[in-house]
Amino acid sequence: MEIAIFAAGCFWGVELNFSKVDGVKETQVGYIGGDTEDPTYEEICGKTTGHAEAIEIKYDPSVIGYEGLLEKLWEFHDPTTLNRQGPDQGTQYRSAIFYLDEVQKNIAEKSIAALDASGKFQNPVVTSLEVADKFWRAEEYHQKYLEKKGITIACVS
Repeated sequence: MEIAIFAAGCFWGVELNFSKVDGVKETQVGYIGGDTEDPTYEEICGKTTGHAEAIEIKYDPSVIGYEGLLEKLWEFHDPTTLNRQGPDQGTQYRSAIFYLDEVQKNIAEKSIAALDASGKFQNPVVTSLEVADKFWRAEEYHQKYLEKKGITIACVS
């Protein structure tokens, strides 16, 4: 198994979408990219920690590669809106790829450049590339939140 970490707005819908991708074996939502130890959801919402709501994906690279996960990321959210997805606003909802090594960073850079060049979006891609630091697992009630509520389809921004 390998790991990918993405931020793409509210983590509930992103988790639901990725959980349905062939080759994705496990997902968990949490917080990354800030400067507070073991942040809580309330602290994240206070917009003072610097963290993003994110999803950690464990996947089987023999079924789907990192490139394929990035293609899904581009389908699952709007990478052209800064610190916003749908009605959710703030840096905790930023579009970001948290890379674990230089290989992931290089693949992500190429994917962002190709997406920008494709003309798929009217505005430029603003997804940030950030080195992955500590991923803090979100509170249990956030894990598989939409699934627990009986929601099987997540909206895509």
